[in-house]
Amino acid sequence: MESPIDLEKFKKQLAIDIKNPDLFQEALTHRSYLNEHKEYKHPHNERLEFLGDAVLELSVTRYLFDHFENPEGELTSFRAALVNGDMLGTIGRALGLQDFLLMSRGETKDTGRARGYLIANAMESVIGAIYLDQGYDAADDFIGKHIMVRLDEVLVQGLHTDPKSRFQELAQEKTGITPNYRVLKEWGPDHDRHFTAGVFLEETLIAEGEGASKQDAQREAAKEGLQKKGWV
Repeated sequence: MESPIDLEKFKKQLAIDIKNPDLFQEALTHRSYLNEHKEYKHPHNERLEFLGDAVLELSVTRYLFDHFENPEGELTSFRAALVNGDMLGTIGRALGLQDFLLMSRGETKDTGRARGYLIANAMESVIGAIYLDQGYDAADDFIGKHIMVRLDEVLVQGLHTDPKSRFQELAQEKTGITPNYRVLKEWGPDHDRHFTAGVFLEETLIAEGEGASKQDAQREAAKEGLQKKGWV
């Protein structure tokens, strides 16, 4: 079966080299696509995502270690802001990664946060593919060009500040109440769960957030809560 992915266009758009096309076919194939296309011979991208996540974390960690003398806790916050799903989804969209992803018809129609997480995961799988295809230096260079360049944005906008900690600090200061979080909804198969969480002050729902884990959903709820309360 001829691949529906235009790897020549993909290569030019991301300004990368490709030695083994099969790795990038795999990197751009979501599990849901295989369910609808039994004849498709490439595996889905979850193993490459697993590998790319580790390469990304090492690359970002080494850069921060080399360029900042901040304590470990602050460096961890900087790193988390650079490699979280929202940031990777934003970067992936800017690169046009969504134009090359193979997904089910249902996933293709979704333009919300769930799509953002698919793009974020694909960013990691592409990094994994680059690492296997050309080695660590090539992957590190790609990460530097497209992810580390966002560091100034992270620091200037305070994106490294954990919204849950910030919401709790301000809620206690302004209301004397410690916020609590509850899962309001969860759906999807085991390999692709999604959650909606609410942040409450006592029994009052302040805001909701969605994520691929309960922690991500709580973080998004806190972020939205800060906005709604005008505490940003």
